[in-house]
Amino acid sequence: MTDLQAKPSGSRPPRQSRTGLTGTGARKAGSKSSRSRAREFALQALYQKLVGKNAVADIDVFTRDLAGFSKSDSVHFDALLHGCTDQAMALDALIVPLLDRRLEEISPVEHGVMWIGAYELKYCLDVPWRVVLNECIELAKEFGGTDGHKYVNAVLNGLAQSLRAAEVEADRG
Repeated sequence: MTDLQAKPSGSRPPRQSRTGLTGTGARKAGSKSSRSRAREFALQALYQKLVGKNAVADIDVFTRDLAGFSKSDSVHFDALLHGCTDQAMALDALIVPLLDRRLEEISPVEHGVMWIGAYELKYCLDVPWRVVLNECIELAKEFGGTDGHKYVNAVLNGLAQSLRAAEVEADRG
């Protein structure tokens, strides 16, 4: 039998999941909202800032030229990139008391995710706190280290309780 001939039905590859998740549990690109995509691009941009120390204007231009950026919420991307970089010291001041190690020991991916989470919790009050946590956990799962999402979850959960106390209490009550 040649490669062009049909294989018997018993040798088909397994069916792909239709849940919107890849085999690793990350969301498939087609199932992501424009805001989720904006967060992904913002994380990539913040990584460039944290690791490469590149100028924000240069990062902004570079990121907007990446494939798929047109499907993201560019207004939310702007808010995250410029808000996180402009408020970096204030965001770090919110995050540091919740860490069990020095900020310099945190992976740049997790640091960027925590910036996004802290920024959204503090300034994007239209985004429910649970959505912020879930989106940041997904970012950490997709781009971070093996258990980085657990650390991000713990830090942002603690931050949500101080920045959005009434909202958190109402949800849990």
